[in-house]
Parts: sequence; structure tokens; C-alpha cells
Amino acid sequence: MCLWTLISQKVQEQSKDNPVFYVQYAHARAASVLRNAVDSLSQDQLSSEYLANSSLSRLTDEAELGLMRTLASWPRLVEAAAEAHEPHRIAFYLGDVAAGFHALWNKGRDEASLRFILSDDPELTIARLALVQGVKSVIASGLAVLGVEPVEEMR
Repeated sequence: MCLWTLISQKVQEQSKDNPVFYVQYAHARAASVLRNAVDSLSQDQLSSEYLANSSLSRLTDEAELGLMRTLASWPRLVEAAAEAHEPHRIAFYLGDVAAGFHALWNKGRDEASLRFILSDDPELTIARLALVQGVKSVIASGLAVLGVEPVEEMR
């Protein structure tokens, strides 16, 4: 089998071994979390402006803090990648964001107190949704830099 055939198969594969799929899946998963939050919060509370101004002080889990640190490095990373003419830095960074987000999502699946949406704690839910919105925004921005369309749903 030739190298191009192998590369073509890997790019079309829907798994974490395909970095484009893995990052797009994180974006779609974040979009899904935000869509599902409509059942617990008002539309005003889910607006980008409201989430951007919410307090993140309730985010204390190490996975949440690590993901926030990763997201905070986005502006500097873009600048450094542009100055060095190294766009691969953005691709690797997006993989790290996606991995952190997927890990956090899985922790919430395994431990109910770490879920993004907690019906009995709207303040923590809003803080977590602000983090999810941050993930979604950074991934969309990074994919745009690479010329890849972010998706809202995986089909």
C-alpha cells in the first residue's frame, strides 16, 4: 500500500488517531453541551457575553484549571507560530485543547459532581459552561487559522 493511500485513510478515519476529527469532535461536543444547557438555564445566561463575564472561581478541579491554563496561552501561541512561520504549533495546540476537553468530559461522565450541567448548582454550571464556551471559541478560531471548518454536530 502506498503512503498516500495510508494518509488518505487516516484523514478519513473517525477516531482520535485522526487529529482533525479529534479536534472537530471536541468542538461539536462543546456545542452539544451548550445546546443541552438550554433545559437548565435561561437564554440570557447562555449568551456569549454573559458567559464571558461570569466568575470562574468555582472551577477548582485540576482538569478544569489545566484546561483554563491551556486556553489562556492561545493568543501568545498564535503570535509565536506566526513569527516563527510554524503553523504546526497551532495544530498541536488544538490537539492539546481537544484532549483536555475530552478528558474533562469523561471525568464528568464518571463522576457526577464534575458534570458540566448541574441542575442544583447554577453558579457552578455557568462557570463550567463559560469554560466550555472558551474551548469552543478557541477551537473554532484555531481551525479557521488552519482553513478547516468547525462543525456543530458530528454525523
